[in-house]
Amino acid sequence: MDKKSADVGPEARSTSGVGRVVTVNVGDVRVIEWLGRTWTTAIWKSPVGGRVALRGVNLAGDNQADHEVHGGPDKAVYAYAREDAEWWESQLGRAVEPGSFGENLTLEGIAVTDALIGERWKIGSALLEVAQPRVPCFKLGARMNDQDFPRRFAEAGRPGAYIRIIQEGDVGEGDELRVVHRPRHDLTVGEVAHVYHHDHSRVDRLLGAPELAEGWQAWAEKIRRHQKP
Repeated sequence: MDKKSADVGPEARSTSGVGRVVTVNVGDVRVIEWLGRTWTTAIWKSPVGGRVALRGVNLAGDNQADHEVHGGPDKAVYAYAREDAEWWESQLGRAVEPGSFGENLTLEGIAVTDALIGERWKIGSALLEVAQPRVPCFKLGARMNDQDFPRRFAEAGRPGAYIRIIQEGDVGEGDELRVVHRPRHDLTVGEVAHVYHHDHSRVDRLLGAPELAEGWQAWAEKIRRHQKP
């Protein structure tokens, strides 16, 4: 067994290691007016039925407007927990439909914020790996019709997770999610987001997780260099 990882067999699984896909959500690029300007975005995602293929760095029928900052191997799929969406409903005083955060997978029964970087999920015939948290941009404000929402989202500490595709396959509404692998380190999606937004003093923690996306590794190295006397 790899010293840095541990497979999670059926006998070792706890309730936190099993979840379910509420919806699979995709969306294409559209043009919007926001903050006095015209933008392109694909943050509007809607649930789709049937089996949806996960191939390369995307879901079938899904797209991103700016491929320099969205999409790619370490941002192939964005997952958000239905439980976190319900928390937002209590904060916003209104319903939050699946796909409202631009997520491709709305999940339940799995604590996405507490997922380990490098944790692997088996969903349908696909194998996915947690790569990094989401850092909100202004387009999330446009999606929620609230210019201040990206700040609120960052403060809430419920970032959701970007995921890479390890094994291509297909997924669908109602699929079981099983955690089949956990790394030896204990760095979570939520902690990475917290270090980024609130506590740079703990940046060394990010460098102890080799599965963390390269961009985050580079950011952590840069911050650490600046902290040295």
